[in-house]
Amino acid sequence: MTPADLSTTVLHAVRRAVDEDALRAPVPARVRVERTRPGGRGDYACAVALQLAGPAALPAREVAEILRDRMREVPGIGGVEVTGPGFLNFTLDASDPLEALVRAVGERGTEYGYGDALAGTTVSFVPVDEPRARVVTETVERLLRAQGADVGERTGGGEALHVWPLPAADRDLFVRLGSDAARWALLRAAPHDLPRCTGSDALLAQQESNPLFRVRYAYSRTRALSRNAEELGFRGAYQERVDAPELAQLLADHPAVLAAAARHREPDRLARQLEAVAQAFFDFHDRARPLPVGDEKPSAAHRSRLALAEAAGTVLAGGLSLLGISAPDVL
Repeated sequence: MTPADLSTTVLHAVRRAVDEDALRAPVPARVRVERTRPGGRGDYACAVALQLAGPAALPAREVAEILRDRMREVPGIGGVEVTGPGFLNFTLDASDPLEALVRAVGERGTEYGYGDALAGTTVSFVPVDEPRARVVTETVERLLRAQGADVGERTGGGEALHVWPLPAADRDLFVRLGSDAARWALLRAAPHDLPRCTGSDALLAQQESNPLFRVRYAYSRTRALSRNAEELGFRGAYQERVDAPELAQLLADHPAVLAAAARHREPDRLARQLEAVAQAFFDFHDRARPLPVGDEKPSAAHRSRLALAEAAGTVLAGGLSLLGISAPDVL
C-alpha cells in the first residue's frame, strides 16, 4: 500500500463515518499521511482526527477511534493505533498485497467492487423511450445501486436521473446485433460521443479486433483454465508471489472505477476497464502460464497463477453483468 493508497483509505473511512452519522463533520478534500518520525509508532501517521475534532464537537481521540474502527480490515494495513492526542498510526501488512486482493475478490465474487460510496444518495429515474438513453439509464441505475444509492422510479425527493446521451442513429441495432453486442455498442462510447454503429456487425466477429469478443473470451478462458486444472487434480489457491503488476493494479483499481462510473453516470468507464483487464489477463497468461505443461507437476506457482486468473475472470463477469451483457463460460 502506497502513501496515496493509505490517504484514500483514510478519506474513505471519514466519508463512511459521516454517511453512517457516527461523525458529523465536513469531509475534507484530501487527507495527508506522513512517515512516522524516529521512535514513533508504525510506518505512517495521520492527524486528520485533530482536524475534524472541532467541527465534530468531539475529542480528537474519540474521532480517531471512530476512524480506526472503519479501517481494521482493510487489505494492506496490518494495524491501526491511536496515539497521543489523537494521531492515527498505521503499520502496513508485510505480506503479499496481491494475496489479500485475490482473497477479497474470492470473498465478494461478482460483487467485488460494490460499496457504499453513494450511500445516502437518493435518485429517481425518469423512464425514456430512445434506445440509447434507455440502455444507459438502466446501466447507471445498476451502478448506482452497486454503490449503495437508493434508486427507484418514485423514490421521492433526491436527484431526478436524466441520462440523455447523443442518440444512436441505428434504431435497428438490437435486431441486427442482438442484446449483448448492441448494448456494448451503446455503452462503450462516452455519453457525449456518438456510438460507433456504422459497420457495427464487427461486434459479432469472434476475432481479436473486436473488443467485446476479447473481454468475453478472456472470461471464458479463465473458466476453461479452472476446468482444465480440475481435470489435472488441482485448484487455484494463492500460495506464493505472482509477478503480474499490471493485472494486479487493474483489479485493485476496480472498486474505484465502479464508484467513479456511478458517480459520474458514465458506464463507458467500466467498459474501458474491462477491456484493460482482459488485455492484462492475456499478457499475464502468455507470460506465466497457470497450467503445467507436459510432464510438469502442478506446483504452488501454478495454483497461485490460477487463483489470480480466476480473480480476473470474476471481475470481468461482474463488470459485464453490470453492463447487462452475458458472460458465457464457453465462447
